[in-house]
Amino acid sequence: MSAKNFKLLIVEDSPTMRQLIVFALKRVREFTIVEASDGVDGLKKIAGNRFDLILTDINMPIMDGLKLVSLVRNDPANKDVPIIIITTEGAQEDRERAMALGANEYLTKPIQPTRVLEAVKRLLKV
Repeated sequence: MSAKNFKLLIVEDSPTMRQLIVFALKRVREFTIVEASDGVDGLKKIAGNRFDLILTDINMPIMDGLKLVSLVRNDPANKDVPIIIITTEGAQEDRERAMALGANEYLTKPIQPTRVLEAVKRLLKV
């Protein structure tokens, strides 16, 4: 594992689901994790920080994860930040839409902590 520290943003409206994702990622000491409760909150946190990776749900109030992906991809400062979608939407068309918008990985709930951690490590190349 690299000695580099990585800053991750988790955008998820369910506090319980956020806790599960944080629990999965806290196994790696080099990860600093910031949490956001929806797309708007996530966007505010992105505006004031530089993240190495973003994990987001699709279905959230105020701003959904697909809109967030689209906005991040259109932001020159963050367009290359890897994004993982974690969602209950398991249909192929939902997956294709998310990937077309610029998501790097699409995981369906219920989450498996090892799969989340593997996807994060693969995208961060650690």
